Amino acid sequence: MDLAALKALKPSEYQAAADGYRATSEMAGKAGEALDSRISAGIRNQLSGETAKAALRELKELSKDFHYAAAECALAGAALDGFAFDMAAAKRKLEAALEDAAAAGCTVGADGSVSFPAGGKEVDGKVPEGGTVRVSTSPADPTSAALERQAVHMHPNPNFGKAVGFADRIGDALKEATDADVKWAPKLRALKADDDLVVSDKDWIDVKSDTAGVRDAGKDYFDSLPRPPEHDDPKKNAAWWQGLTDEQRSDYLSAHPDAVGAMDGLPATARDQANRTVLDEAHAKARLDYDAWLKKHPEPERYQPYIDPYTGSMPKGLSVESQEWKDWEEARKKVWGPVGGMEAIEKRFDYTDESKRPYLLGFDDKNNGRVVISIGNPDTADNVATYVPGTGTTLSGIDGDIHRAEMLQDRASLTDPTHTTASITWLGYDAPQGLLTDATDAKYADAAREPLSDFLTGIDTAHHGSVNSTVLGHSYGTLVAGETLRDHPDLPVDRAILVGSPGSGVDHAKDLHIGADQVWAATARNDLVNLAPPPAGTLAPLNPMAYWRLFNDHSVMYGNDPTSDEFGGQTFHVAPGKLPGSDGLMPAHSQYWEGDSLNNMAKIVTGGNP
Repeated sequence: MDLAALKALKPSEYQAAADGYRATSEMAGKAGEALDSRISAGIRNQLSGETAKAALRELKELSKDFHYAAAECALAGAALDGFAFDMAAAKRKLEAALEDAAAAGCTVGADGSVSFPAGGKEVDGKVPEGGTVRVSTSPADPTSAALERQAVHMHPNPNFGKAVGFADRIGDALKEATDADVKWAPKLRALKADDDLVVSDKDWIDVKSDTAGVRDAGKDYFDSLPRPPEHDDPKKNAAWWQGLTDEQRSDYLSAHPDAVGAMDGLPATARDQANRTVLDEAHAKARLDYDAWLKKHPEPERYQPYIDPYTGSMPKGLSVESQEWKDWEEARKKVWGPVGGMEAIEKRFDYTDESKRPYLLGFDDKNNGRVVISIGNPDTADNVATYVPGTGTTLSGIDGDIHRAEMLQDRASLTDPTHTTASITWLGYDAPQGLLTDATDAKYADAAREPLSDFLTGIDTAHHGSVNSTVLGHSYGTLVAGETLRDHPDLPVDRAILVGSPGSGVDHAKDLHIGADQVWAATARNDLVNLAPPPAGTLAPLNPMAYWRLFNDHSVMYGNDPTSDEFGGQTFHVAPGKLPGSDGLMPAHSQYWEGDSLNNMAKIVTGGNP
């Protein structure tokens, strides 16, 4: 970067180009949304057959193209803004140096050299002559810098020292501009997409790499923007977001999608946009990892001849699955699990009704995974139900939990068609995985109290009006919900539903701070959670109350049974459920989203009484 180029450079032109890329990103996003919400939804609602299926497959790929284009164009806009910011800083330094040099009577040449006039005390009857100082864009080593300071001190013309200072400032500005050019050029080149219409898994891996590159290169630019709150305070998050310009929001979202997607209090549309990018990147990596695993672990022979354990003979034509294949299949399913969970989320984007549009409000594939998804827009819905699942919930098995939210939203819409309902699955915590091990420890709920509180506060903060909010806990999720309500008296929650509960962390409904008459509980007669033991120690053999408690106590693992009279809340009717062992170990524990139970929960969620 030379003096003429930096003087002529106009950062505003790059900012204008950034605006163009942002506009393209927005158009691509709207085009993809239109494909999903109108065109594809219309085909699903009105057509069937192989032709319709083929059309939907092609439209799905086109929708992916638009989403990819939206992400990359937004990144290009952020990169150009970052480049313009860096170059504007260098240009300001150059212009300040040139102005100061002119004011001091110095002349700056086309190569950046600084000519200074004669000046100083006469020596042998002559005023020390002027001269020229060459500019350098190379960093000076300590020895050179020391020699330069010595030369300035010894030079008889004081204008020499001034010229040296101006030359150094010009050199610094040129070096800063050169460094910015060198830094940003490869980042911008990396944003060039493949010349095809197929968005592959590798393309999304590149998006993640591009995002990291833009974020790192643009650190100074992003640091110049209003900083987001250090802690997840929904109200402060909302104020920060509202304080940004549209351009700043776009840049921050494109470079920090994981941070924006996790911020409680932000609009559902912004969080959804950010989290879908995070999901696409994670899905692509998981699929590539799965393919690599298959290549490294080829499928063994599935069947082997059956050997009669009594006779040792091998009946002709009779075969069984080999143990080697069974072990391989178990390992394969474990590797595939997160991929299947992500695809279960993505298939919700193929909705047929705008009222059932999904909003991905949180996503993380680390460990067992975290997923927060709303069926319906929680920012505009009259009723919002937040379902907290319990033991065993993971990203791999999230399909069933999302389906529960869908069923509740659908039934609530039928129950109260004059008001809209958004139904959320909130797996925003690390759920315990073992029924007889992890689930007996409250530490998972303890760690979930603040995240759930922030989320529920964020829903209220981002809402466009008043909202009827219900938190629905199932199994261990009732403990998470109960502890959260217990420890946050001012939480914006109107009603609570506790189903299949081993206890909610309190002995009395009033301790949940929403009014005992707004706390509803139910447990199916055949649900084995009824056998949840009292708190540890209450059945100690030498405890005189032990035998009384055994037959007449209503305490369960985490406080009083929410369906007991002692708890003091409301109860509602549910079917007995299937007997243990008739369809798995605890079938009744998973039957609350059907029949009378679902109808009654829908009535509660919409503000009625079952």
